[in-house]
Amino acid sequence: MPHRPLTPLGALLAGVLAAAVGTLAMDSLWYARYRRDGGEKAFPAWETAQGLTEWEKAPVPAQVGRRLVEGFLQRPLPSSSVRLTTNVMHWAYGLTWGALYGVVAGSSRSRNPLLGPPFGALVFSGDYVILPLGGFYKPIWEYDAQTLWKDLSAHLVFGSATGLAFWILS
Repeated sequence: MPHRPLTPLGALLAGVLAAAVGTLAMDSLWYARYRRDGGEKAFPAWETAQGLTEWEKAPVPAQVGRRLVEGFLQRPLPSSSVRLTTNVMHWAYGLTWGALYGVVAGSSRSRNPLLGPPFGALVFSGDYVILPLGGFYKPIWEYDAQTLWKDLSAHLVFGSATGLAFWILS
């Protein structure tokens, strides 16, 4: 299917929008797993980390955000910021990857949605290279195969949905 040319800004914006779809798709998979394992929160409460008030219980995106903000401001973030930091960092990370995808895929003459799964695998791989360096993850070889498969499969969903959404948007 021929696509109209995209400006660099158009490609970037389409990538961000596509990644919003991809992030929501990935979160939907994680939520389905949460419910299957006995979780009871409704999706909006789960998605927005309702009830999260302690840094010690915060997920990795919040920990990264905390380190960035505290390093920049040179003062501690209050525990009242945990939920907001979790949400901002989770969505900003996905959308930033989407912007990159948009620029790269938008530069191609044939925008193939099949680029999505390798893109998701790239994001997964990046997490397991960069986050251990910051002390947020263990080295990849210290995780069991089931944990890695759950994370990789979620990132493949992210990439697939992002690739398909970008193809539709562009």
